[in-house]
Amino acid sequence: MNIGSKIKNLEILQTIGSIADDNKLEAYVIGGFVRDLLLGRDNYDIDIMCVGSGIFLADKVAKELNCMNVAVYANFGTAMIKHDNIQLEFVGARKESYDRSSRKPIVENGTFEDDQLRRDFTINTLAISINKNTFGELKTITSGIEDLKNKIIRTPVDGDKTFSDDPLRMLRAIRFATQISFTIEQNTFEAIKRQRERIKIISYERIRDEINKILLSPKPSVGLMLLSECGLLGIIMPFIENLKGKLQIGRFSHKDIFFHTLQVLDNVATMSDSLLLRWAAILHDIAKPQTKRFDTEHGFSFHGHEELGARMVKDIFTTFKLSKESAQYVSRLVRLHLRPIVIAQDEVSDAGVRRLVAEAGEGFDDLMRLCRADITSHNPVKIIQYLNNFDKVETKVKDILKKDYIRTLQPVITGEMIMKELHLQPGPTVGRIKKKLKEAILNGSVNNTLSELHDYMMEIIKNFNIK
Repeated sequence: MNIGSKIKNLEILQTIGSIADDNKLEAYVIGGFVRDLLLGRDNYDIDIMCVGSGIFLADKVAKELNCMNVAVYANFGTAMIKHDNIQLEFVGARKESYDRSSRKPIVENGTFEDDQLRRDFTINTLAISINKNTFGELKTITSGIEDLKNKIIRTPVDGDKTFSDDPLRMLRAIRFATQISFTIEQNTFEAIKRQRERIKIISYERIRDEINKILLSPKPSVGLMLLSECGLLGIIMPFIENLKGKLQIGRFSHKDIFFHTLQVLDNVATMSDSLLLRWAAILHDIAKPQTKRFDTEHGFSFHGHEELGARMVKDIFTTFKLSKESAQYVSRLVRLHLRPIVIAQDEVSDAGVRRLVAEAGEGFDDLMRLCRADITSHNPVKIIQYLNNFDKVETKVKDILKKDYIRTLQPVITGEMIMKELHLQPGPTVGRIKKKLKEAILNGSVNNTLSELHDYMMEIIKNFNIK
């Protein structure tokens, strides 16, 4: 099969092919770029494999393209060049062997066939020749072409060997299945089940990167379901696996929190591309197992699960090496995710909305998206009622924001103005006065205007013993 027409507009590939010809090297575009090309997906990372030295070919190409910076990884026989918006990675055909305590391979020079069989999945073995005489020919020794057509993820050799050698490939299989809506071939999936404990040698940074890609997929619940089915979820994210199970005692029941969480996740995925919002979706109820209580009159309750969950977020983000800023943002969404529901059920007061917006800060819009996504009732009347109440909350917020600058929460009277007016030096008294002014604005006692705040300040300082 020749697909040269699909890559002929990439002149750089013809240039590389010509350089390979001059140096009597077989050269191919291989891997994810070819897979995505045939699937019609954009990919600007191009892997070049040659039967020979990839570093040698990269050096020749860099000189031709006047690229000054070539990143060389001699231990793996690879080199990387950035040209315009394209990243080129060069590697020589190789075969690999592994020590069971590490996913870093021992690399040896190999043939085209060796290189095919070392790859993770058959759909990533597809190679396009870029040598002049065979330019555009699609080549593989595996079932990659058929598997791509049939949307199958399969290892090119025995799955147990593939996943034992590099356990991260188990997560990659599930990530690909989620991202491109492919099915993991049964024997391959069974191998993942058998090798799942091997994931423990992989760093949390690597695991995090794959989880993030799963969460950013169009329907991320697919990935979490697969992780659960093969047993990986209980190892890498036990706090999600522990949500499983419908609660039933007598006439009282509570929905399966695991499946509810997956539905909330898919709901937010239709509303936003935000990775942190998707993390908030999978973590918003993580503390329910720990806070579960049963009462013979009222059934199940989970009082305080939002507060405990917010604290758990910080530990989880630390484990996955996610930033403190991200942890604070997601923790805030988890802690506040019931607040709009409470406000919506009661009469919406200005003070209540002001406090909600103040605490949510820049995450207010994401908070409201999370709350809407959290409504997974099978009762359409309840859904409409909740959504209408959320509309009221958001309308109230817009009205309040027109009247003051609540998002910044800065009284128009500044610290400098307080010191000048009251002849004070910088210190805790100024901070206490500013706090009182801010509280008055939040409570709706005064408007955030210069005259009203000044009058209020002159009233409250009577209790501050200012001399």
